[in-house]
Amino acid sequence: MTETTEALEPETGFIDPVPMEEDPAELFAGDSGTLDADVRRVLVRLLQRRFLLADRNRAQWRTLLENQQAIESRLHDLFVHLVVDHERGVAYKKQVRSAELDVPVLLRDEAYSRAETLVLVHLRTVYQREQGAGETSVRVDVEDLERTALTYFDPDDTNVATTQREIRAAVTRLAKEGLVDEESEGRYRVTPLVEIVLSNERLGELREWLGEQARTEQEASR
Repeated sequence: MTETTEALEPETGFIDPVPMEEDPAELFAGDSGTLDADVRRVLVRLLQRRFLLADRNRAQWRTLLENQQAIESRLHDLFVHLVVDHERGVAYKKQVRSAELDVPVLLRDEAYSRAETLVLVHLRTVYQREQGAGETSVRVDVEDLERTALTYFDPDDTNVATTQREIRAAVTRLAKEGLVDEESEGRYRVTPLVEIVLSNERLGELREWLGEQARTEQEASR
């Protein structure tokens, strides 16, 4: 009996008891999560938003880097990749796609409108040109964006005001996504995100498509 009793004593057992104070604190009733509140907020932000920017969200960026492995693991459970671009200071998610595995699609591409595409192409073109010339900071005026985008619309359309509102709304959406930062009224700084959203290859494809659209409209108006 003595030998059996000694084998079951805590100091000789296989599993050490865990002090109650080391258990993860519940954030709400029935909470079974293991991540701290700040880490969960970063995870939710990554799922809600298209990008997490270091210069706009310094505290969350730091939390992401300190807990990257745990956050990646949670996203992988959802068949989602985490991409952290340290050079540009941006993190974003990508849908896992595989020919060998049946992957349910959680993230669906939200297409840009025509006006948004036109503005985006111009931003990417200006950014590429200025960066090639050695400029470290690229800026554009909303009037320049309007003027360029309007050249792709029907010149005989008399409702120019409506088209201008579409273009301004496009700039607003791209600013919300972090592709441009408004430094003063109507003056924007183009961010490195344009390179991520629009690769060189995709830029060439869109330029070709826009050219074809313009030629088609010109022929139709003759």
